[in-house]
Amino acid sequence: MALSAALRVPLPRLLLLGPSASILGAASRRRAAAAPAAALRFLSSSSFSTRSARPLRSRRRDRGNDERAAAAVGGSGGGSGEGDGGGVAVKERIVTVELHKEATEAYMAYAMSVLLGRALPDVRDGLKPVHRRILYAMHEMGLASRRPFRKCARVVGEVLGKFHPHGDTAVYDALVRMAQDFSMRYPLVQGHGNFGSIDADPPAAMRYTECRLDPLAEAMFLTDLELNTVDFVPNFDNSQKEPSLLPTRVPSLLLNGSSGIAVGMATNIPPHNLGELVDALSVMIQNPEATLQELLECMPGPDFPTGGTILGHQGILEAYKSGRGRIVVRGKTDIEIIDQKTKREAIIIKEIPYQANKATLVEKIAELVEDKVLEGISDIRDESDRTGMRVVIELKRSADPAIVLNNLYRHTALQSSFSCNMVAILDGQPKLMGLREILQAFLDFRCSVIERRARFKLSQALERKHIVEGIVVGLDNLDAVIQIIRETSNHAAATEALVKEFDLSEKQAEALLDITLRKLTSLERKKFVDEAKTLSEEISKLNELLSSKKLIFQLIQQEAADLKNKFSTLRRSLIDDSVNSEVDDIDIIPNEEMLLILSEKGYVKRMNPNTFNLQNRGTIGKSVGKMRMNDTTSDFIVCQMHDHVLYFSDKGIVYSARAYKIPECTRTATGTPLVQLLSLSDGERITSIIPVSEFGEDQYLVMLTVNGYIKKVPLNAFSSIRSSGIISIQLVPGDELKWVRRCGNDDLVALASQKGKVIVNSCDKIRPLGRNTRGACAMKLKDGDKMAAMDIIPATVHKMPETYNSRSRDLSPPWLLFIAENGLGKRVPLNAFRQSRFNLVGLAGYKLPEDCRLAAVFVAGLSLGDDGESDEQVVLVSQSGTVNRIKVKDISIQSRYARGVILMRLEHAGKIQSASLISAAAAEVAED
Repeated sequence: MALSAALRVPLPRLLLLGPSASILGAASRRRAAAAPAAALRFLSSSSFSTRSARPLRSRRRDRGNDERAAAAVGGSGGGSGEGDGGGVAVKERIVTVELHKEATEAYMAYAMSVLLGRALPDVRDGLKPVHRRILYAMHEMGLASRRPFRKCARVVGEVLGKFHPHGDTAVYDALVRMAQDFSMRYPLVQGHGNFGSIDADPPAAMRYTECRLDPLAEAMFLTDLELNTVDFVPNFDNSQKEPSLLPTRVPSLLLNGSSGIAVGMATNIPPHNLGELVDALSVMIQNPEATLQELLECMPGPDFPTGGTILGHQGILEAYKSGRGRIVVRGKTDIEIIDQKTKREAIIIKEIPYQANKATLVEKIAELVEDKVLEGISDIRDESDRTGMRVVIELKRSADPAIVLNNLYRHTALQSSFSCNMVAILDGQPKLMGLREILQAFLDFRCSVIERRARFKLSQALERKHIVEGIVVGLDNLDAVIQIIRETSNHAAATEALVKEFDLSEKQAEALLDITLRKLTSLERKKFVDEAKTLSEEISKLNELLSSKKLIFQLIQQEAADLKNKFSTLRRSLIDDSVNSEVDDIDIIPNEEMLLILSEKGYVKRMNPNTFNLQNRGTIGKSVGKMRMNDTTSDFIVCQMHDHVLYFSDKGIVYSARAYKIPECTRTATGTPLVQLLSLSDGERITSIIPVSEFGEDQYLVMLTVNGYIKKVPLNAFSSIRSSGIISIQLVPGDELKWVRRCGNDDLVALASQKGKVIVNSCDKIRPLGRNTRGACAMKLKDGDKMAAMDIIPATVHKMPETYNSRSRDLSPPWLLFIAENGLGKRVPLNAFRQSRFNLVGLAGYKLPEDCRLAAVFVAGLSLGDDGESDEQVVLVSQSGTVNRIKVKDISIQSRYARGVILMRLEHAGKIQSASLISAAAAEVAED
């Protein structure tokens, strides 16, 4: 009945009782005394129907209202019921506080509790409270590295019951992580059983797994724990003591790193190699003013437990300097040939970045392959076992392993970043620290540990020496001591007599009385004398240690070096400065051969060279694609996808863009306007395109204008071109830049006018000029004549004699390939010409009709087949856009004055607009 009555107490009256009064307590007190019962007025069913409780209103806390509040309580407490003897006045305990202030203070208290007590490690021993308590509990349980394994459930229970008043899951998860060699660079716990995997498989339940301390944890954290090296504080229920820190011998915060999310801040510190960390600590000890660069020479960067390759030092330097930095890590891969017959290759993943999930990585790759984001992959399987990681990614025969690998870096966790945020507790406050600050904080703590340990050993040595000196005095006066003991009646009297007779202390007298008879021999006396001498030497060394900071630092260095010699391992993570951490577009695009087609009206498109089939001489050909109305093809070149393409305009301006940035088109597409790729001005046209793979110092660009001005500019002058373009040549009014070719000093340049005149001369005869110049006159043009073509003859192939022999009939390559506008063409041996100076009329190269002009001139025969003939091909493009692809060897070799042979029938295709010579690599036969 009392309990049921208590459950019906109105809430306002319960609030008056305060936190110390409970419902059950009030009900029990009702049976004990009548006065409290009258004060509480528990409601029965009858009283509830006759009188309802008046709720109390909260009042401001001031002296004027205290009495009125008490009176109100007393008045409302009276009423019908047993013993209307009056109520008991209860003062309101309400404090008026601003809501935002109370919320701020309460939240700050909670945040600091999480920061200091759970989420952030201490900079001195590098441990969070849960890890510290686990290690100490295992130490107290005697789970040394040489002892048998014990159930993890027992360790978790020990930690929960004595030190860590939180959930068992949190403690077990922390214990498991301390035993995982893929999570900790140096595991602190040895596990027996299933402790999870790098695939994020969960560990077995704690009742199945077993654990014990690792030898490194014992040597690094627990060796000096009983020597008063750190303070012990009460546990959560004040029933036991626990260490506030562990006396670590190396900077554990940097050794194994740490990660945690607190309230308003987080920490993420990478692990490091033990040997490198000890070396950096030694540098800091020997030179307290050591620079960050000096420390980096000993410890170049983090060393992750899963290995991988760290890209560059920039992120490491930022993290060590300011405490924040981004470190990019790639997995380690190899390329293997899995089928010698078909030469199929596979990418083998042997290591992955730190904290990456291997199973998730494999699933992500499979999804990307299925979604067509990753191409060139035929199969993927995980062959990892106990011996190590091995993920096999089989490639298709046409796939480039480098391109596929770069795509994996871009789209998957095979390349990921580790964001350093080195926050730790220093002097009771969270602080963002760099490498030097962390090492200095550890050294200060370690000095304190050494000093406290030395003082503890000194006090023990002094106490023992004091006892030994008393024993030696007693043994020197053994007969007198025995006589005094026989004459005294009890222990206390004997002690007092010995103190008085030999001037001993009570401790010395007690120790003398505790000696057994076997220790009264002369040999035992010598042992006590030697012990006293040893203690004196130890005391002297300890005093010397405590008086010298230098000796303390030397001891710190020696103890750290001992750990290095015993537990250090080789570095797992490599640091590569030669690789860019950012995967650009160029890294994931294969460097394949491609065709660039430029139209007269400024449209460009990129196509595969095999778009066009090989055809015979004299055929009509296949269309290059859909052209816009009244548009014709201007240029047709072959280049690589990664090349820098230099676009030269008729106004003498040069622009630059990568070849792969031109959208790929089908044969029937019209192409992309160049104004969308380049910053062209109104009326500006691109007249020449030069692909450049490398900007060599000994390479030049030769430029020729329509009116016959020629000039040579070093190629590296165009290595850096702004988006708005730069000047390549100064033009006179009415002139325009038409041809640009790449050459070396030993090469020959061949010039041809529209009326068939030819000049062949060495490029060395052209003086190199700057970009902003006009150049010299290349050829004296007759009225109505203009330049038609220019091509380069490499020095490695030309054999032009110094003196010209008109009777020579040498038909060997190279040849000059002439193409006329009317579709005719021929090959003329280069030896049929002689070298002549610039600024002349030139030699006759092609006898043309009055209404026909020369369309192009090429140097053919640079690539020969097994039969000694050219394996090159020429692509002819008519004004209507029709393309014909012909083998050069099918074009007959004729004299300078010959008419030529039909290359392309132009009854319905107008005239030859442009022509291009393509190499054998681009001349593979494609299916129609």
